[in-house]
Amino acid sequence: MVIVLGIDPGTAHTGYGVVLACGGALAALDGGVLRTGAHETLEQRLAHIHEQVSGLIEEHQPEAMAVEDLFFGQNARSAFAVGQARGVTLLAAGQAGVPCFSYTPQAVKQAVCGSGRADKGQVQRMVGALLKLPAPPEPDHAADALAVAICHANGARMKAAIA
Repeated sequence: MVIVLGIDPGTAHTGYGVVLACGGALAALDGGVLRTGAHETLEQRLAHIHEQVSGLIEEHQPEAMAVEDLFFGQNARSAFAVGQARGVTLLAAGQAGVPCFSYTPQAVKQAVCGSGRADKGQVQRMVGALLKLPAPPEPDHAADALAVAICHANGARMKAAIA
């Protein structure tokens, strides 16, 4: 049995998903979005994200945290902000002694959908199916975080089977 906290970092919206992997079964324990206000300064936003992620770690006691890697795209400024949000989530895990693992968006999509080019809708539908949810998870930030957790949980199960 493994509990994984998945994180889709962002300064305005940080998605989180908590997945339990037991044998060959996966179950969603929690998921949602941590939001910060547009009126908050960057340091206030980062402090808020750190506090909320620390609370999730304390509540769920995960064995691992899986975080989506940065995708730079066209806007370097937003990539730096996302990197800072990612940093405070890693800090929260480090302070709690939770090991962290990073996955590219393509690796997550490949693990969950079978294609690294899957769109957000496909990811949401597959996450819902894999976790046997009554409907695809909303919003997409939460679905992405659950997908990162699934990606790690599946990889962790495979590593344990090989060992």
